[in-house]
Amino acid sequence: MYRPAFFREDHLDILHEWIRSHPLGTLISGGRHELMASLVPFSLVTKGDSPGVLRAHLARPNPQLETLREGADVLVVFQGPQAYVTPSWYVSKKEHGQVVPTWNYVVVEARGKPMVIEDASWLLSHLNALTNEQEKSRSEPWKVGDAPADFIASQLTMIVGVEIRIERLEGKWKVSQNRSEADRQGVVKGLRAEGAETMAALVEAGGAVDPDQNSAHENPEGTNPCPGP
Repeated sequence: MYRPAFFREDHLDILHEWIRSHPLGTLISGGRHELMASLVPFSLVTKGDSPGVLRAHLARPNPQLETLREGADVLVVFQGPQAYVTPSWYVSKKEHGQVVPTWNYVVVEARGKPMVIEDASWLLSHLNALTNEQEKSRSEPWKVGDAPADFIASQLTMIVGVEIRIERLEGKWKVSQNRSEADRQGVVKGLRAEGAETMAALVEAGGAVDPDQNSAHENPEGTNPCPGP
C-alpha cells in the first residue's frame, strides 16, 4: 500500500484496536486461480508484540476456499470511515487557489498465509469469540449456546474456518494531516455540516484514534499536499 510518511500508521495497538472495531474485512486471494474476494467478519487474536492471528469462516460452497487451500499469501483489507474533501473548505483556496479535491479515509491491511480448518471444536470456539465480541455491549447479549445444540452442530457442517497468521500489518490514516491548521479546521467544519462526524473527529485529532495520541500523526506544515490516494 502506498503510504507517504505523514499518513503511515504502524503502532500495533492502534492497528489491532482498529481491526477489532471494524472487523468486517475483505479477504483477497489469488494463487493459481483467478483473483477472488469475500467480505467476512474476522476475530483477532494477539499475544505480546506479534502482529496477531486473524480467524474467520466461509460458507462451505464458497469457491474461494479452493484458492485458500493452496496456501498462497492473502490480503485482508479493513476499511474505516471515508469522505470526499472539497477544496472549497480550505482557507488557502481564498489565499492562492492552488488546491484540489481529495478523499480522506482510514484503512488497515493485513497479509499472511491462510490455513483452512474444518475442525468442529475450532469452529465453535471461533464462533463463540466472534459472537461474544459483538454482543458484549448489549443489555441482553445473545450467546451461541442459546440456540439448540443440534441446530448449532448442523450449522457447523456448513462452514469452513480460515486462520491467517499475520506476517505484515500496515495502516494508513489519510485525514488531512498534510494541510495547514486553518485548512484542517475548515475540513472539520465542512464534514460536520454534512454529518460526517466520525471523519471530522479524526481530522480534528490529527488522525489519531485517541486524541491523546496526536503526536504520532503530527507533520510539519507546508509538506507536499499529495492529493492522490
